[in-house]
Amino acid sequence: MTRKRTMKIDDTTRYARLRERMGNGDLDRRSFFGLLGAAGLYAGVSGGMMTAMASQARAMGTELNFEGWGGVVSEALRQHAFNPYEEATGNKVVDATFGGENEVLTKIRAAGSADGHNILHSSGVSWYKRWVDNDLHVELNEDNIPNLALVMEAMIEPFRRITPDGLSAVPYDYGTTGIAYNTNFVSHEKAQELGADLLLDPELKGKIGGWGGDWANRAWYGALQSGQDPNNIEDWDAVWDKAREHRDLVLKYWSSGAELMDLLAKEEIYVTEAWSGRVAALQEQGHPIAYMDPPNGLAWMESMFVLRGSPMDAAEELLNFMLEPETAIAVAVGQKYPPSLDPNKVDLPEAVTSLPAFDPTGRMEDLVFRDPAVWNPVESEQSRIWNRVQRGS
Repeated sequence: MTRKRTMKIDDTTRYARLRERMGNGDLDRRSFFGLLGAAGLYAGVSGGMMTAMASQARAMGTELNFEGWGGVVSEALRQHAFNPYEEATGNKVVDATFGGENEVLTKIRAAGSADGHNILHSSGVSWYKRWVDNDLHVELNEDNIPNLALVMEAMIEPFRRITPDGLSAVPYDYGTTGIAYNTNFVSHEKAQELGADLLLDPELKGKIGGWGGDWANRAWYGALQSGQDPNNIEDWDAVWDKAREHRDLVLKYWSSGAELMDLLAKEEIYVTEAWSGRVAALQEQGHPIAYMDPPNGLAWMESMFVLRGSPMDAAEELLNFMLEPETAIAVAVGQKYPPSLDPNKVDLPEAVTSLPAFDPTGRMEDLVFRDPAVWNPVESEQSRIWNRVQRGS
């Protein structure tokens, strides 16, 4: 009898220590239960006590680390997706802001693992392929994400072509990178006449901005300005000559959506390429900012990408929750980007259908996306050239 009592006390102590480690973030929930079994606690603890332990452990929930674009996008996700998810499940979403996915990839390479990185608000097909090529992807159990059936097939198919055996992400929203301009200083007529060349207008020198965080964005606009198809560039020298021309007119290259909005709102810049949803947010706030997509302007779609080593059950649960129409619509209205939900399957309100770039057909045939088969192979060389151009060469 004495021995049996001592064993229970030891088991309780060992359990408490494991639970403390999980609470401190040293263990995830899956590892916690694995160590319970490895320590023999399943066998050594009575059924009633084990049930209580398991209930307490589950009540502590699983922590998911999410990284996204900040500003109104992160605010919309927190308010309409993460907070309700945490209340419904007991899990916790720790959200952080990145300046770009290269920043995250660099951290993971330096650390040698993706620990602490679970879900990314990832920039579409090109980055999807990049994460897969770096062997940092997972294979989602789509049975655990039934709301995936509500997503436009036109958004899913490009990802399936890269990972035909299973998705590593769910498409979540889309938009365009067009041109924003302040109507107090630039007329609609001038903007329509110049199109992409509005970013090269010498009369606006010192009042022009640009996104400096993505070489491919600069190259896309350099292709348009040099009269080339961005998905079939034949003269890269002409592309970078246009980037240099733009550089010499720029007040500042912005590095985040929040900074973009701040520069436009304070009228530090009058013209810049911009993300459609951020401009919609500025317009809602009453700023005199107009938006146009020049011919062959860049469209993009974003996904919620799950990185290798993440707690899959919780991650899949969150993705399904985020694709629930009520949640996805609320996030879309908050962040001003259309959701991935198929308008032929889900009744979308006017607050969504009026958003910039919204495709009422669900086929996305009128939007021009970056072809990863064209762009990814040249990234190493062309991104180095952009870095030199940005520094003044």
